[in-house]
Amino acid sequence: MSQFRPLTLLVLSLGALLLLGAPPPAAAQSSGMTVQQFLASGSNIPRNRAAAMLRPETRRLIREVTGAVSTVKAEQASALSAGRRPAHCIPPSGTGITPEALVARFETMPEARRRITVTQAVREWMAERYPCRN
Repeated sequence: MSQFRPLTLLVLSLGALLLLGAPPPAAAQSSGMTVQQFLASGSNIPRNRAAAMLRPETRRLIREVTGAVSTVKAEQASALSAGRRPAHCIPPSGTGITPEALVARFETMPEARRRITVTQAVREWMAERYPCRN
């Protein structure tokens, strides 16, 4: 079992938000946290979902991910509005990211790559997952 396994619990509440592409809460903003910081912060979160959700750190990490997704989707909308080809073409139905996939993606990143921000990691993942055709 990975040392970051408890992190899966903290992102469970992101499931519907990320899967359905619902807009994040207004307070959701990305802070520039690195993937390594994200994983380290999540490693001490309790396995019990109810207990985890009571922790401010859990809510902070959820805001980090929702803020990153919001930023990436806003970049796409901005590029389209300006008549430019976006770096990714996330469908209107949402990102399709599951909490488990997010954690797995971050955990499998090479150590040196974990210095990028959560937002940059999400941006790269979406460009890989949803390349623009044409």
